[in-house]
Amino acid sequence: MSEQTAHTAETTGASELATDEVQELAQLSSSALSERYQQSLLGVFGAPQRVLVRGAGCHVWDADGHQYLDLLGGIAVNTLGHANPLLTSVITSQLATLGHVSNFFTSPSQIALAEKLLEISAAPAGSKVFFANSGTEANEAALKLTRRNAGTEAAPRTRVIALEHAFHGRTLGALSLTYKEKYRTPFAPLPQNVTWIPAGDIDALRNAVDDTVSAVFIEPIQGEAGVKMLSAQYLQAAREITAQAGALLVFDEVQTGMGRTGSFFASAPVIPDVMTLAKGLGGGFPIGAMIVFGEANTAWLTPGDHGTTFGGNPVACAAGLAVIHTIESQNLLDKVRENGIWLREQLSGIAGVSQVRGAGMLTAFELAEANAPKLVAAALDAGFIVNATDEKTIRLAPPLVITQEQLGSFLAALPQLIAAA
Repeated sequence: MSEQTAHTAETTGASELATDEVQELAQLSSSALSERYQQSLLGVFGAPQRVLVRGAGCHVWDADGHQYLDLLGGIAVNTLGHANPLLTSVITSQLATLGHVSNFFTSPSQIALAEKLLEISAAPAGSKVFFANSGTEANEAALKLTRRNAGTEAAPRTRVIALEHAFHGRTLGALSLTYKEKYRTPFAPLPQNVTWIPAGDIDALRNAVDDTVSAVFIEPIQGEAGVKMLSAQYLQAAREITAQAGALLVFDEVQTGMGRTGSFFASAPVIPDVMTLAKGLGGGFPIGAMIVFGEANTAWLTPGDHGTTFGGNPVACAAGLAVIHTIESQNLLDKVRENGIWLREQLSGIAGVSQVRGAGMLTAFELAEANAPKLVAAALDAGFIVNATDEKTIRLAPPLVITQEQLGSFLAALPQLIAAA
């Protein structure tokens, strides 16, 4: 018996057991599964809104057979929708070939994705990529890198500048950059010397950045804050101000990157020192990335300074490549821009909507009345998944492949949802 044949025979039984366990649970109702969830999973997310059992394109179905139009995309993650055939095929093929190797080794898919990210980000010669598993890990790596821009003993750079209402993640380093106090306070003390300044205020940025600052962290669009836009002028000014002061500029494109706004990066054409990515990069498969621009900046981290067990594994990198190539081959960036403009025009004409903003397939609309959480619940009951970022703001971040017809079904229902909220 060959090694492969023996391996197949040994694993068949385990595979059947694992499949049987899932299928047994899949026969239960949503209420029964929610009760099992409450008994077995740590309650950091609260009660799940639904138990989802399958997806296809821009739709998902719950355990009771109800269908939903996914207008949130797993929080800006499911770039190509659910169960995309190409993405599924690529992941399956890579896992069947080589799944994990650790970073003692590399793989063709890891190298290919790194080269592709450098290409689409217009990175200059000498730029490099570090792969992680999530956005917060990518930002954690970026924060560590910027610590190396420490100045001198006589003139140390000890301060980091972030923006009010910023969200950069929940691991301790990334959390230290996140603005919302209720996220940070329970876990103090965090890394110190972070100063938050008003977002979009060029004068405030110019006044805050001096030779004591090691880095400035900016989200080009503040997604968790309710899709708050920063102007191209502000991003360019940030580039000029940080360069003049010797501080590193970090663009957090975890939510806005990978075509979400109608271009691969919301900050383009401004080139930062560091850019972080995740969410849409893997189309639903976990992966994060930090792009470090220019040879001088890549020298801040050397062997042993940082690491990851799973980051850059062949399967995640193959998924990232499939997402990028699909975006390019299907001209999705054009469709995202066109559909985004159309969506926001339609939203602006709906009674009860007081403000609309966004770029591409990242849109927020504010309600005249502070009842966004109630609208989210009403929308879910009506078969639409949306998200409230605060009491008045609804965020939409659907798969990039969503059609105007699908968006139109939500727009048609929205007046009644607002009335019911």
